[in-house]
Amino acid sequence: MTAPAAAARPAATAEVHRHRLANGLRLVVLPDPGSPAVGLAVAYGVGYRSESRSGFAHLFEHLMFQGSARLGPQEHARHVQANGGVFNATTHRDHTSYFQAMPAEALELGLFLEADRMRAPRITPEAIATQASVVAEEIRRTVTNRPYGGFPTFQLPQVLFDSFANTHDGYGDHASLAAATVAECTDFFARHYAPGNAVLALCGGVDPREAVELAERHFGTVPARTAAAPPDLAEPQLAVPRVLERTDRLAPLPAVAVGRRMPPPGTPGHLAAVVAAAVLGDGESSRLRRTLVRERRLATQVAAVAGLSGPFDSRDPDAFLVNAVCTPDASPRRTARAADEVLTDLAAQGPAEDELRRAVRRLQTAWYADTDPVGVRARRLAGYELLHGDGELVLDAPRRFAAVTAEDVRRAAADLAGRHPAVLQLVPERKADR
Repeated sequence: MTAPAAAARPAATAEVHRHRLANGLRLVVLPDPGSPAVGLAVAYGVGYRSESRSGFAHLFEHLMFQGSARLGPQEHARHVQANGGVFNATTHRDHTSYFQAMPAEALELGLFLEADRMRAPRITPEAIATQASVVAEEIRRTVTNRPYGGFPTFQLPQVLFDSFANTHDGYGDHASLAAATVAECTDFFARHYAPGNAVLALCGGVDPREAVELAERHFGTVPARTAAAPPDLAEPQLAVPRVLERTDRLAPLPAVAVGRRMPPPGTPGHLAAVVAAAVLGDGESSRLRRTLVRERRLATQVAAVAGLSGPFDSRDPDAFLVNAVCTPDASPRRTARAADEVLTDLAAQGPAEDELRRAVRRLQTAWYADTDPVGVRARRLAGYELLHGDGELVLDAPRRFAAVTAEDVRRAAADLAGRHPAVLQLVPERKADR
């Protein structure tokens, strides 16, 4: 039997270098000698599932750009842009990341900027009110005033899980966020933004020894403090299937999402589930698209995703999703049933070797394309190190995908098919499910 061609790719020659500062901050460096750019990211171990007020972690991400110990509001952004760099930040379920890409000669400036706000952000009532309004507009733009807004990432967890940590959407509402106080924000920073709860990642044109020296210079003086304990996220598996129907006033067609609990990250079953998702839903020749879209005409589009935010992006528990937009004549219930039949068939027979090869190649191509920008590479390096202690995943995921066998995929599909599903049915407002 011939192995996929990608499996013969030589192991990456780059190496992840690690260093821990006295205050607990972890440094990971992935050098790319000769690169003219550097990526810099700081990932903090706080996300939606760490907050007690819905949307607070995301609001605080915005506040971190409103000035710091030695810089005024928006000065961080102006310094980065004036040196030809780009920046961004993102709040996820279990971490919040701040990342930028700059010319290699501007590395020390980037480290100063990140260390300054790790030391002390400026939090004022005016900044809270302004950023709460910004977040409210973001919610309107991406969720409430958009067809299928929040579907299924923010909505399906309310069917699959039970605890506040696992079910709430992480956006919150304007009234609740605008009521946040300076004291509440200061306490949140003290508990979650400690150096010992963060990973600093550098990649691109940076020497590891210089990186350690500069990190010690700028971050070493940030005082150590005790970080809040990680939230308890454990929940039992579903004892019975669950179904919830919701209406969407803007959706032109029904939609459905079927979620099942993923195997924990770091286990062989988790990696095999990632490949199974590609076999099921990635590409025009994927099983779900062939069956639901072309043959049975139950869906206009369909996808399978390993992880609510994508592969490797959360701690346990996480979800394996199949979601589809239905055709006008197909009900969400019928479409969900057909999707489960496709999963059951994969569990029974596994993928053909050429089918597996195509899925692996698509995963590898997407991975290389996604991690090519140096800023994104730094963000993923920091996040994977923080969440899983596995920064090497940035380099090694394509090889790991190629090592998954057809039998691994079959077992993963069988494991998923054997778990009770959580089904979210979305119907256009004033239209009943047929």
